[in-house]
Amino acid sequence: MKASELREMSDEHLALTLKETNGNLFHLRLQAQTERLDAPSELRKQRRIIARIKTILNQRRRDAEKKAAAAAKPAAETSSRPS
Repeated sequence: MKASELREMSDEHLALTLKETNGNLFHLRLQAQTERLDAPSELRKQRRIIARIKTILNQRRRDAEKKAAAAAKPAAETSSRPS
């Protein structure tokens, strides 16, 4: 899954995809320990998808915090000015 596809998803959909990908990774790890994997590269792919999702979620969280801080800052400046 490409980062551009993930960026188009909502936060709820990203959280659901993250949960599913974590589950897939868990099953792949179990399979790797108990039997031979058909495609060992799937472990790396799943880990990278998880990292992409977490990165996008963190970027969105930071952007929201910056917007909230920027919105609160002008309000604080206008109320603290002496008349």
